[in-house]
Amino acid sequence: MKQLKRITLDPEVMGGKPCIRGLRVTVGTIVGLMASGHSTEDILKAYPYLEPEDMQEALTYAAWRVKELDRL
Repeated sequence: MKQLKRITLDPEVMGGKPCIRGLRVTVGTIVGLMASGHSTEDILKAYPYLEPEDMQEALTYAAWRVKELDRL
């Protein structure tokens, strides 16, 4: 997997869940919104401190995690 620079894991932020750039926005929140039909533009309006690259990296991380879980 390529190096992800926007996904952080910190036990002090959101209980250690993977977050976007140390913010209190989890990868799960972003992927869940996208899965529910919200566009990148909708999400960026709701979370103006996020960037389009955050959306892409959240999907990349989620896809990688699914692959890792499939190996178990």
